[in-house]
Amino acid sequence: MRLAFVPALVAMLFAVTTTAFAADKENTLYIDLKDGRVVVEMRSDLAPKHVAQIKKLAREGKYNGVAFHRVIEGFMAQTGDPEGTGMGGMGDKLPAEFSREPHVRGTVSMARTSDPNSARSQFFICFAPAPSLDGQYTVWGKVVSGMEFVDKIKRGAPGSGAVAPPPDKMIKVQVAADVKG
Repeated sequence: MRLAFVPALVAMLFAVTTTAFAADKENTLYIDLKDGRVVVEMRSDLAPKHVAQIKKLAREGKYNGVAFHRVIEGFMAQTGDPEGTGMGGMGDKLPAEFSREPHVRGTVSMARTSDPNSARSQFFICFAPAPSLDGQYTVWGKVVSGMEFVDKIKRGAPGSGAVAPPPDKMIKVQVAADVKG
């Protein structure tokens, strides 16, 4: 009899947690891909400056049409460079906001150069756990739905991850609070 209660409790907790994420539309990012919408819970509690910059760029439409220029099977998909080369960026350089948040499947984290304080607009979504990145890159979000669409992003060359033309793109990126309807 007690075992029948456990699945109901788990379902109820999941519903409450999912509703909580959806309720904070100011900290929810929609990334529309060719196969569907990816919903990212932005973590301003972990990386307030990074989240503020992501929101600003999204609200200005700067991420719309930007390519996934580096995609490595079993590792991550990287985007955010308006030039599509991996060498460009938008916005101000940000100070590192490293945390103890692990890089697991669905983690959204900032790309940077060897300088920890060089992140601007490029970010990546992890396909799988990447513990070697923990504490080295700023985690600012987590995919809460649509990871199956991230999994369909065109992969790059083995080794470099460079994506041959035509790359998949972020069609439209919006802060959920700004979406009508």
